Amino acid sequence: MQTTLKIAAGSILIGLTVLALKGAAWWVTGSAALYSDALETVVNVAASLIAFQALRVASRPADADHPFGHAKAEFLAAALEGALIVAAAASILQAAWHTWQHPHPLQTPLLGLALNAGATLINFVWAQVLLRVAARNRSPALAADARHLLADVATALGVAIGVTLVIVTGKLWLDPAVAAATAVYVLYSGLHLIKTAAGALMDEALDDKTLAQIQAIIRFNGAGALEAHDLRTRQAGQSTFLQFHLVVPSDMKVAEAHEICDRIEGAFHRDMSHLIVAIHVEPAHKAKHEGPIVIFPA
Repeated sequence: MQTTLKIAAGSILIGLTVLALKGAAWWVTGSAALYSDALETVVNVAASLIAFQALRVASRPADADHPFGHAKAEFLAAALEGALIVAAAASILQAAWHTWQHPHPLQTPLLGLALNAGATLINFVWAQVLLRVAARNRSPALAADARHLLADVATALGVAIGVTLVIVTGKLWLDPAVAAATAVYVLYSGLHLIKTAAGALMDEALDDKTLAQIQAIIRFNGAGALEAHDLRTRQAGQSTFLQFHLVVPSDMKVAEAHEICDRIEGAFHRDMSHLIVAIHVEPAHKAKHEGPIVIFPA
């Protein structure tokens, strides 16, 4: 967790640096499109601050009030970041409309593009760092931060194209038009992030590929059992919770059933170490024989 906290703190510094560059780009040009890009970076800085605080909370150990830990703070942070992105999109649209009504020529556009290009390069490189650390540490907060930066890179490229077209064609309406298109993209990004975070906060099940991997591990290591059913999964920050019912022969001794559970749990510990498993053992007459179940070979 210390690594993720250090990276999150680094994101704040990177965000402030990029904000200074993009703010300068807007200041020297007066471009609505560059303003939209700078405003999105303000959101990125705020998102980095939220992610840092969320990681601090998530790193706290479980306590009496939170027996499953504090990991979901990362998903809450992602939802807040999504709301900030939506608010930024609204502000960009407002600025684009104002510029559309009162168009004005760009000042020193080449300098503005150069500043923006430097900031975009910094964002792209740092996003790659965040993606690697997020994958290695299973951090939703850092992953959300990385997606913000990649969205910012895409936005910046679109803005650069728009400003270049204004310079080449002299058509001032292209500047607010590009800003409006940027706002739409930013809005979509924010709503998607909110949807993803809400799914996790509502204990959405894991994806089909991961569920298939879980079922394969149970089937391969559950020799002696009859059936596994009622598989339930949920994600909480860097941990994944799995619970299921394991049906064994009615005359099986407790120690034998416990040995099967230990074997399955050991396999999960080797292959999916982030998984926290709870197994409920049942006698043969509790078998369901239908639905999403795992049948063990005879």
